[in-house]
Amino acid sequence: MSEPTWALIAGGGTAGHLLPGLSVARALVAEGHDPASIHFVGAERGPEQELVPEAGFTVEVLPGRGIQRRLSAANVAAVIDLFKALYRGIGIVRRRRPAVVVVLGGYASFACGVGAVLCRVPLVLLEQNKKAGAVNRRLRRFATASAVSFADTDLPRATVTGNPLRPEIRAMAEHPDPAGARAALGLPADRTVIGVFAGSLGSRRINDAVQGLVVRWADRSDLAVRHVVGRNGFSDGSTSMPDLPAHGIAYQLVDYEDRMHLLLDASDVAVTRSGGSVFELMAAGLPAVLVPLPIATRDHQMANARAVAGLGGAVVVPDAELDTDRLEAELAALLGDRAHLADLAAAMRAGATVDAAERAAAVVEGAARG
Repeated sequence: MSEPTWALIAGGGTAGHLLPGLSVARALVAEGHDPASIHFVGAERGPEQELVPEAGFTVEVLPGRGIQRRLSAANVAAVIDLFKALYRGIGIVRRRRPAVVVVLGGYASFACGVGAVLCRVPLVLLEQNKKAGAVNRRLRRFATASAVSFADTDLPRATVTGNPLRPEIRAMAEHPDPAGARAALGLPADRTVIGVFAGSLGSRRINDAVQGLVVRWADRSDLAVRHVVGRNGFSDGSTSMPDLPAHGIAYQLVDYEDRMHLLLDASDVAVTRSGGSVFELMAAGLPAVLVPLPIATRDHQMANARAVAGLGGAVVVPDAELDTDRLEAELAALLGDRAHLADLAAAMRAGATVDAAERAAAVVEGAARG
């Protein structure tokens, strides 16, 4: 018997793929859809099993892992898992017969995308980056519609919606409270704050450049840095607390930031990567030094970074060129004076799409209606 499903949202494996999908699901609920009619299919190794039920939706997970670009026993197992996932994903679509399938990217989404094609269910692609990911590119010829974050993304029948924001990020963007955020994070109220973050695992190159600069600027009593080094930086011992004077730069070193909305709100400038989270920077009106991940698929982080830098509130530094000297030069130019910083913040905010979740939900509704 068919289970009552209106929308099947497929994909994940990473928070970057999953969280926009959850935001769209919440927007659909706000439009009147029963949460029980929205079902997620995700990756066995991703955060879906925890985050989706917490948000009030049901989820099934598929087996799978990344395929390496070399012959190995692990690749044989990965291919077997891929076929298992494909069989199960097609079965889920056939069993549930949703009105629409939404693909978020990531290997877990491919099976349900194929299922949508075989079962003649409208297919919507949700793309977080300027250059479409592998799954969305493979499914694009079959897509009923695409909701894209950037103009000129290489997907058909596209509506530019922006990348849907997490609820707490949107709330911060609509009601900023930098003083309250600084108090919550233990940051000084009267200093220029630099926020540093590079995903849950962190970046050795960014960490080294930032710590070198913190030591160089040790005597600056006008600055504060909250440095999220990532779990790798802590676990491998590559990043540790430097010896700093008591009344100089205020430096916080943490392994993981679970209150990113507060860090975005508290900061005056950021040093970070340039995945789909660049839309959070724009929503916060936060100028940035963007250091694209060099191994990102199709170099999509560089494409994202250049698009954001075109607004006038961010600079792009290739990963291979980042060191303490380059970071010092770029931050000095960004920080300038308060009036200059305000202009940069306004330029970033001009690119924000705070209502991206509602825009993407409208694309999904339109596809389902035909």
